[in-house]
Amino acid sequence: MHAHMPLVITLAAALGLALVLGFVAARLNIPALVGYLAAGVLLGPHTPGFVADIDLASQLAEIGVMLLMFGVGLHFSIDDLMAVRKIAVPGAVVQMAVATAMGAALATWWGWSPAGALVFGISLSVASTVVLLRALEARGLLDSQNGRIAVGWLIVEDLAMVLVLVLLPSLVELQTGGSGDGLWTTLVQTLLAVGAFVAVMLLAGRRVLPWLLWHISKTGSRELFTLCVMAVAVSIAYGASALFGVSVALGAFFAGLVLRESEFSHRAAQESLPFRDAFAVLFFVSVGMLFDPLVLVDRPLQVLAVTAIIMLGKSLAAAGLVLALRYPLNTALTVSASLAQIGEFSFILVAMGGKLNVLPPEAQSLVVAGALLSIAMNPLLFSAVEPARRWVLQRSLLARRLESRDDPLAELPMSTDRKYLARQVVLVGHGLVGQRIAQALAERSIPFVVVEQNRERVEALRAAGIPAVYGNAAEPEVLVQAHIAEAGMLVVAASESTDVRPMIQTARTLNPDIPVVVRAPNEEEAGYLIAEGAQQAVHAKGALAEVMLREVLAGVAAKE
Repeated sequence: MHAHMPLVITLAAALGLALVLGFVAARLNIPALVGYLAAGVLLGPHTPGFVADIDLASQLAEIGVMLLMFGVGLHFSIDDLMAVRKIAVPGAVVQMAVATAMGAALATWWGWSPAGALVFGISLSVASTVVLLRALEARGLLDSQNGRIAVGWLIVEDLAMVLVLVLLPSLVELQTGGSGDGLWTTLVQTLLAVGAFVAVMLLAGRRVLPWLLWHISKTGSRELFTLCVMAVAVSIAYGASALFGVSVALGAFFAGLVLRESEFSHRAAQESLPFRDAFAVLFFVSVGMLFDPLVLVDRPLQVLAVTAIIMLGKSLAAAGLVLALRYPLNTALTVSASLAQIGEFSFILVAMGGKLNVLPPEAQSLVVAGALLSIAMNPLLFSAVEPARRWVLQRSLLARRLESRDDPLAELPMSTDRKYLARQVVLVGHGLVGQRIAQALAERSIPFVVVEQNRERVEALRAAGIPAVYGNAAEPEVLVQAHIAEAGMLVVAASESTDVRPMIQTARTLNPDIPVVVRAPNEEEAGYLIAEGAQQAVHAKGALAEVMLREVLAGVAAKE
């Protein structure tokens, strides 16, 4: 009887063993995902004992990718995506080109064909979105500016990989001496298909999906709402792949992106969270099942070279580009850690390269070995970001110059009107909530200065004639540049993951009587922030902007 239940057997073995080894890893102060990967190795065909169904495990892992990308879309607005385009687009393109060149050069040195070297290099250039999301969520960085840059960067990489997978047969034909006549036709068709999908989601999806969830929620049934969320995520992901040739990950991402603007986004994120966590575990188990431990014995130097490109080569290239675009060292290190691994797209690409007969048999083993090692070490890299930043700043004069270099966006222009330098409102954060507050202040002719960590937003605000300062308001010098010492009020409307306490302490030190209105994630945290010195800590969910605005306007009126 049990032989006819491969799905149940695979789920039981994968989840059960992942639980045991994940618990052991956690007790040893090792990231739990290392235990999940080890579970996959033990269940795979390359180790003795029970062998799980690898095809079923891969399909279950694909569902995890869909749900995780759907969750990203629910937290990542279109404005967020557009706001990081100036760093995400050039960054992803340059970093992928550098990593591809390094991987292709290495494969050429090994004697592989030019086509095989190209495919191998591309497979090392794209990071795993699943691994990144798990790392950012574990550290509360998903809603931070650095987190948005990293996610936007990987979204661009995913879009690029959609084109690569579709164009690969024509590219291989061109590399192997064929005419490649169909390359441009395929490229145009792919771009049109992706554009059509995005248009359908942004135009029709914005109307249909919120309408559907609204009617489902009226039934009062929690299970129907959860079922609807899951059906939307998986169905749109599959439809995007089947009808438009878009990857299931990007399809699910745009489904979440569309729902992000509806009133049900918070509830949809909560309802889908348990499923995202469970299927993410299956993703890591499925990666481990592909790993052949013998490759570490047979080809140790090749494995080290591949891992070095993944964890050092492309990360250093990304860090250099981020610094060149005048972003701080912390952002450069966070993006570097985000990219220091590979995953799902790499496996798909090397499998396709094998079917096209351009990659040798050992290519998949090397890529999987590099993926396994880089994924296992990725949490350690994230943990080392802040210590590394402090260590570099203490020992490198160049790093200190880069950190403290003159930046025209880091201080108000000399021509700023006097009314913005005294009794003004200092508004930290110009997201959805901050924009609503800024609009109301402008309509009432109340002077305000915006402090924002997104360079593109600061540039746009200054172009519109609104005083704005670029930087992290948790650092005293940033609030000093916003003239907090003479300000009439401090309003912190940044994301809930932002550490507000340093801002309150700086404001109280430089301006002891300043009223402070802050955004809090919950009632308990609101109490802590009030104890720290905030006058009001708002944690309303449904109408956060309106409640904060009411408190701000009341505070302004009281000061007058």
